[in-house]
Amino acid sequence: MKKIIYLDNAATTPVDAVVLKKMLPYFSEKYGNPSSIHRLGQETFQAIEESRRQVADFLNCSPEEIYFTGSATESDNLAIWGIIEKIISLGSAKPHLIISAIEHKAVLEICHKLVERKMAELTVLPINEEGLIELTSLEKAIKKNTRLVAVMYANSEIGTVQPIARIGRLIQNINKKRKEPIYFYTDAVQAANYLDCRVDNLGVDGLSFSGHKIYGPKGISAFYLRKGTPITPMIIGGGHEKGLRSGTENVPGIVGLGAAVERIRKSGGDGAQIKKLRDKLITGILRDIPNARFNGSLKERLPNNAHFSFKGAEGESIIMELSQRGICASTGSACASHSLKPSDILLALGLSHEEAHCSVRLTLGKQTKPSDIDYVLEILPGIIERLRKISGR
Repeated sequence: MKKIIYLDNAATTPVDAVVLKKMLPYFSEKYGNPSSIHRLGQETFQAIEESRRQVADFLNCSPEEIYFTGSATESDNLAIWGIIEKIISLGSAKPHLIISAIEHKAVLEICHKLVERKMAELTVLPINEEGLIELTSLEKAIKKNTRLVAVMYANSEIGTVQPIARIGRLIQNINKKRKEPIYFYTDAVQAANYLDCRVDNLGVDGLSFSGHKIYGPKGISAFYLRKGTPITPMIIGGGHEKGLRSGTENVPGIVGLGAAVERIRKSGGDGAQIKKLRDKLITGILRDIPNARFNGSLKERLPNNAHFSFKGAEGESIIMELSQRGICASTGSACASHSLKPSDILLALGLSHEEAHCSVRLTLGKQTKPSDIDYVLEILPGIIERLRKISGR
């Protein structure tokens, strides 16, 4: 079998061996329902609470502020819909939301749904040529009825890192002069593996991340909600997760998520070595491929992300050519990769429809080796040249 070089770590990561080892007993040995009061049930209940403590230590918050959901999409929906729904139920004026133009679909779509149902007003902040929002634009957008700001920590497509801590301080200062506070939420799915996610440093009221982006399992997300933040549950039932998210807990997934954050906390993450390889990849592509465009900020960027547009070569064709040679990459967010529409994020960045369709995302992981980068740099220029000749551009 041809060796696989996996450069799609922003889409998902392989489960770490230590994480998997921690999870396995909870499939067939320690399988009790955590709500049961017998020995097996209490064993799994304690495992959940240990994982909750591990996540709380990672975020530097109280375990009581941590909730487990089935995905970061669910966490995004719960945070935004749940907070707005509760604010409305308390009799406030129609709330105003502010988000960035490059939020994940899970945030964009739930906000548009709130507007469609006339439950909220919405302002979408533009980004500059590096993919960053301007704090002055955010401050100008705030109105008397602004109640929620949602800005993703790091973008899944172009890897740009937003100034979350500065936004948090800005909102905290504004709240000192307001009767009704503005709440601040960040989707930290891409950030958790590489950036400081301590919520006291960031000044956020809500934050979420996902297991499968940090070498943990799929189907599990951690959702932080600052104590006292108003919220209404979206899933009603047996009152699990302190009534905020009913449904029998995914014990193996929760245990795996706890083990995954422990790996980050103890190792300090894998960013430094990955960044060296990523920079080598960027330098080589810009040197060896004419008219290659690097998208997003180089400075304010995740250490594993490289994103390019190759005019005259369709992104999907590039991905298929790479795949035939054992290299797994993508054209952008895995949640939208089956769509033929150009990426909203790339259009917001200022790319033309053609440039957006000619884009490729390469995201490295802890398993990436220097020889992997050498191989990509060896074959990618020829692929781009051949596809450009076919297209006549």
